[in-house]
Amino acid sequence: MSYNITLIPGDGIGPEIAEAARRVIDATGLDINWEMAEAGEAVIERYGTPLPEHVLESVKKNRVALKGPLTTPVGKGFRSVNVALRQKLNLYANVRPAKSLQGIVTRYRDVDLIVVRENTEDLYAGVEHLVGRDAAEGIKIITREASERVCRHAFDLARKQGRKKVTAVHKANILKLSDGLFLECARKVAEENPDIEFEDMIVDAMCMKLVQTPERYDVLVMPNLYGDIVSDLCAGLVGGLGVTPGANIGTEAAVFEPVHGSAPKHAGKNKVNPLAILLSGVMMLRHLGEDRAAGRIMGAVGAVLEAGESLTYDLGGTAGTSHMADAIIERL
Repeated sequence: MSYNITLIPGDGIGPEIAEAARRVIDATGLDINWEMAEAGEAVIERYGTPLPEHVLESVKKNRVALKGPLTTPVGKGFRSVNVALRQKLNLYANVRPAKSLQGIVTRYRDVDLIVVRENTEDLYAGVEHLVGRDAAEGIKIITREASERVCRHAFDLARKQGRKKVTAVHKANILKLSDGLFLECARKVAEENPDIEFEDMIVDAMCMKLVQTPERYDVLVMPNLYGDIVSDLCAGLVGGLGVTPGANIGTEAAVFEPVHGSAPKHAGKNKVNPLAILLSGVMMLRHLGEDRAAGRIMGAVGAVLEAGESLTYDLGGTAGTSHMADAIIERL
């Protein structure tokens, strides 16, 4: 079977790691036509926007995309292209696994959990304004439709992967209307799925528990802002953002991307770790039903990590991005 997949290289280190991931995926022998679509800070001068319409059209047509990191200015400039992409394509569920990898040494072992983050609303809707010179307001939007939809996705994912428990994360003790509505929706969906254990936890307590006993948790579902924060915490349990993949799932399309940023200071140096985008590519292959190819890549990655050779600087080695990709391809 052949596939048409949109490839969005991204900003900074994006093109280097995207190329590494593409080469590894192609080495599995799958018939993939990669449709290049440039977005981000680097294309503003050419198109007048960081998210040209042809990028959206490409993803809508192909229904699947692999994306490198895109730059988001801090405190000024254009709004996040990542957020805009998710909203325009209605990619309502952000799925971020955190799984211990052999060869990646951390304080924790056998972590295996998934953060399911609502992806379209909450404070990330970007509804904010100044009140005079000295105050600013941001509006937190939580809707029943979006909350039930992402909670159903979490339960469906748990069942599909044979997982036992879903934990809804919230701050309904303080935000009684907005987070209270999310919690109400989570409880309703839990009642529809009695075969899967359900619990809820306040977000600050959740962060503490994840540091203390991450092995007690399985699938976590939460509103947008908490999902962004908690998923990075979970990444820290398994080795950092450099080994953490992500997926944005909608009814009409899915975009797979690493969690980390564009790291412009390392751009063009052939030194950064390509694992996060490659593991996102593995998630993409499983989404397409290509479990065998995904498993082969994971086996090759595991072999490279266990050998301790051909690793990039953040993994304790001296290899470049392309050299690590070469080593993974060799083991395929």
